[in-house]
Amino acid sequence: MRARSLTKVYGTGEAAVRALDGVDVDVARGAFTAIMGPSGSGKSTLMHLLAGLDTATSGTVHLGPTELTGLGDRDLTHLRRDRIGFVFQSFNLLPMFTAEQNVLLPLELAGARVDQDWVDTLVDVLGLRDRLTHRPAELSGGQQQRVAIARALVHRPEVVFADEPTGNLDSRAGAQVLSFLRRSVRELGSTVIMVTHDPTAAAYADRVVLLADGRIAGDISDPTPDAVLASLDALRPLDDAAVR
Repeated sequence: MRARSLTKVYGTGEAAVRALDGVDVDVARGAFTAIMGPSGSGKSTLMHLLAGLDTATSGTVHLGPTELTGLGDRDLTHLRRDRIGFVFQSFNLLPMFTAEQNVLLPLELAGARVDQDWVDTLVDVLGLRDRLTHRPAELSGGQQQRVAIARALVHRPEVVFADEPTGNLDSRAGAQVLSFLRRSVRELGSTVIMVTHDPTAAAYADRVVLLADGRIAGDISDPTPDAVLASLDALRPLDDAAVR
């Protein structure tokens, strides 16, 4: 996945806010990439544009050979359904469905065939075998998020976007979810792009892309929590200066 000269402006005239300012970024297939930056740096905007959830003011986004920024609403809807998976902070599971029904929902909506071998692999990797008949209210937060990860992966998307996936979890459950995301990359061949504010969460990724004031401000390979924290601290004066 790649973005070129990606710009997003909200509002017009004196009230205009440039949330992204000419971003160029490549995301490797089969890797776990985290996007980080100070509050208001544009990280959520970048994720929404990469995922086709928002439209760019200018610039391009490509998923493989497909330019997302050139698609109409109908084609974008099909692309998100067929080629992209999503994991949200709030889980977004349907409360009346069992864990298994929630996992299989994307296939049902798309009218796609269930690959039972793949479903079994997901269920076992994510440790959900004895929770499949439980409804979300009967699951812990960590278990609900693992169901959400299985749902995001069940149709074998080209890329999974995770938006603060541990934001509603305690530290132990959060660590389990991040481990499962990393395992999905290393053992299942998934591509994961995660937005997070947490240096410890970012350290689970293969790479951290740093944003400040809507621009790429750094890149960390094989991140550690200390390296991420130091880089974020270095960015804050930059971001403060931009605000002034």
